[in-house]
Formats: sequence, C-alpha cells, structure tokens
Amino acid sequence: MAPAATKPPAPINCKLLLIGNSSVGKSSLLLRFSDEQWLPEDESSATIGVDFRVHKMEVKGKKVKLSIWDTAGQERFRTITSSYYRGAQGIILVYDVSNRDSFDALPRWYSELETYVSDKVVKILVGNKVDKEFSRQVPTSEAQDFAKRMNSLFVEASAKTSVGVKEAFTEVVEQIMDIPELWDSAPGVGAGAGKSSSGQMPGGNVNLNEENNEEGGGGCSC
Repeated sequence: MAPAATKPPAPINCKLLLIGNSSVGKSSLLLRFSDEQWLPEDESSATIGVDFRVHKMEVKGKKVKLSIWDTAGQERFRTITSSYYRGAQGIILVYDVSNRDSFDALPRWYSELETYVSDKVVKILVGNKVDKEFSRQVPTSEAQDFAKRMNSLFVEASAKTSVGVKEAFTEVVEQIMDIPELWDSAPGVGAGAGKSSSGQMPGGNVNLNEENNEEGGGGCSC
C-alpha cells in the first residue's frame, strides 16, 4: 500500500491592526498592500467602524495568513474598535508625514495600546504619504527617534507610489515570527490577548477562507 501523502502544514494565522488618526491613509496602505491598488483621496471615503482583509504570504519559509483589521480614526468610533485589539499580534500605527497633528497624536494611540495589548505585541510606526515631500511637516529623524523610544519598528511609505508599503507589512510579520509565543500557542491568537465570554475574539480566532479575500471592504484615505 502506498504511504499516505503528507498533508502540508496549515498556514499560521496572524492578526494585524491598523490604527492612527483619520485621513492618514490607513485604508490606502491596506488596499495597496492587499490588492496593489490606490484610490485618490477625492474618490475615497472614511472607514465606518472597522474594515477587514485577508492576505497570504510566505515569511521565513512558513506560510502565513494575515487577517488585517483597518480601524476608523474618528473619535466617535473608539468604543467600537477597542474590542478589535484582542488577539492582535502586530499593530501598525500610521501618521501622515505632511500632517503634524497626526504625528503629535501618536502618544495617545500608544497609550491606548498599553491598555489593550500585551507589551510583546510587535509595533511598527509608518509615516505615510512621503510622495508629499514638498509639504512634509514631520522630519524622518524625529519620527525615527520617537519610534525607537516607543520600542517600535519604523518605515516611511507612500500608498500612492507603493514605496515602503510591502516592507512595512513584511517587517512586522517577520518580527512576529521571531516571537513564537505570539503565534505558537493557538491559531490566530496573540499572547496576552483577552477573550470574550464566548471564547471568541473579534477578528482573532476566525475561520479564514478564500472567499473572505474577495469580500474585504474597499480602500479609503482614513
């Protein structure tokens, strides 16, 4: 009798969360990364609550299935999106290099992380819209120093031109892979993450199928 075929290992489920002020380009970064598309700001609309996409990639020889949650930046949605921190292994904090206020708001976002996620969760600071170099308000060196103080990775990117976008997502996933306790305990569950009373986590331990990848919401400039 022929030996049974070896079943390929299941992909590692990894949950990423995009946070930051409204209009910094979180959804545009996600759309560029997942679909290699970009919507001009005048054609996009603000995310309402939370958007979701699935993306598969290979990192360090392992297949990874990313569930990427794009949160609304507006204050009125904060009570809605706070539950989506649960189970996240990576946090992508986005600001607009041409908008000083979006950078100055980052300490508030980091303070929120201290409340909702484990300190083991990987964080990356992404300065978006470097295509607007002519109107830059946040120097690269200042942002790098801030990211270092906050124990975060740092990348500057442009959803419009795709510069730095793939690198931002890849770097955060690579660091997650270097911390087995973030992904090795249970599929799709991050270390230190809380569960709801039903044992399920919003966006954390979900069954991700191929259809999900087609049903992800559209991009926007929020």
